Amino acid sequence: MKRICLILLSLPAILPLQAYNDHRGHNLDSLERVVAKWTPDAVDRASEQELLDLNRAYRDLMLGYSVLNGEKCIFYARKALSISQPRAWKEADADAYRYIGQHYYGQEQYDSALFYYQAALACVNQMEAGATSPLRPEGYTQLDVDDEKSALYGTIGNLYNMMGDIPQAMEWYDKAGEIFEQYGWNESNSVLHYNMGETWLDSGETKRARTEYDLAMEYAQASGDSLMIVEVWKGYGRLYMEQGKTWKSLPYLRKADAYYASHPDFAPNFRTENLDFIKVVLGRQKLQLGRLAGVLVALLLVAVGFFFHRYKTRKEATGKAPVPVAGDAPDLTEREKEILDLLSKGYTATQIAEAIALSPETIRWYRKRLLEKFDVANTPELIYQAREKGVI
Repeated sequence: MKRICLILLSLPAILPLQAYNDHRGHNLDSLERVVAKWTPDAVDRASEQELLDLNRAYRDLMLGYSVLNGEKCIFYARKALSISQPRAWKEADADAYRYIGQHYYGQEQYDSALFYYQAALACVNQMEAGATSPLRPEGYTQLDVDDEKSALYGTIGNLYNMMGDIPQAMEWYDKAGEIFEQYGWNESNSVLHYNMGETWLDSGETKRARTEYDLAMEYAQASGDSLMIVEVWKGYGRLYMEQGKTWKSLPYLRKADAYYASHPDFAPNFRTENLDFIKVVLGRQKLQLGRLAGVLVALLLVAVGFFFHRYKTRKEATGKAPVPVAGDAPDLTEREKEILDLLSKGYTATQIAEAIALSPETIRWYRKRLLEKFDVANTPELIYQAREKGVI
């Protein structure tokens, strides 16, 4: 079960939206009417600034349709490329290639997605090597390059993850993590390590999953990202659920649910998934309690049968019920008598230790001495013999 779609590292747009202010569907129609006026002849006569604005508009439409209409997203990405490619505007090329790749990723056409992701990465490498554009005549800073690289590294890692190549996925994730660490991008590192934890958990590697969840929590707390803290709680809950530790799992899942319930407008599918985990955990707890009850009943029946057999055997041997004989009792210290009395009342070693201010280890030592003095093998026999001999 892949959860890389939580927060895809490839989705955040690095584009500084200007003419287009909202990628959730607003103003797309009006923006399309603007670009529709640009015929091939008009493009050929356009100034450099007009081409920059048109490329910007195409990429705005690409971004806007990325969550609404994949085919239109690709259409406008290719329109953007038709302007940026001949002019070697590598940053614009990288954005367009990345969104085309993301479309194929969503269609599970992973080979095609990888082709476009690698094309985007090649553009970023050219930016690092000194490529320029009218907007960046002085070239790109290392921060610009690393920002683009980290997004692509995470995206390619996600792609290999979905393809089932976990070692390759981890290599790309590690590359992204190195950049995040270098710049102190704690929020991004939290997302990254959470996804890595989910990946290892899906693979049955619970120890590795725990390590990644712990790192995700550290980065989330450092960044103050409450959502990622909650997501890691959910991760811990799922981890303990998979390990069969339902009593540890449930508190984490319930804390996460409380957060989701108080933020009803945020990603309802997150809460749905978490509630599904809670249902699974509660179901498993019910089974565990049923099994435990069955074991306890079985042990009780065995104990009753044992003592009944001992009682019957003694009665048959003497012709009457056993009568306590005080003279057969071993010599006991006052402390031993005190502990024996508490044992007869059903106290555990820990409870006795708390009652008389000794350590549990000391109580267990006294219990061993009592077993030796009465020549018995366990506590039930000890209590029986002590009562037989009139000690308690």
